[in-house]
Amino acid sequence: MRIDPNQQKLFEAFARRQARPLSPWQKIVGSVAAIGLFGLALVFSVVVFAVVLTVGAAAGAWFWWKTRALRKQMREAQPGRSQPGQSQEGLVIEGEVIREVDESEPEAPGPRSR
Repeated sequence: MRIDPNQQKLFEAFARRQARPLSPWQKIVGSVAAIGLFGLALVFSVVVFAVVLTVGAAAGAWFWWKTRALRKQMREAQPGRSQPGQSQEGLVIEGEVIREVDESEPEAPGPRSR
């Protein structure tokens, strides 16, 4: 690869130059610029978040609206669900009962529960 002599001189000039410490004025301007850029980034991110949230809510509402008939059919087709006016024959409700026995009360006759 061929190196251009003009570019070589430019890089050598930068290498020879001593770095100066920043003046207080340059530090202040740099700090204000950094704070300004941070503020702009914060505003941009809030706007993007609001747009994404709005689009997501609109898409969710549209999906909810489009599937309402399907949800109604699924509710009506649930097995074991009794309609108003129908008997609940054949309905099985399973569960577990835990009873705490107070030691001061006499025990009732019958099988002992665990």
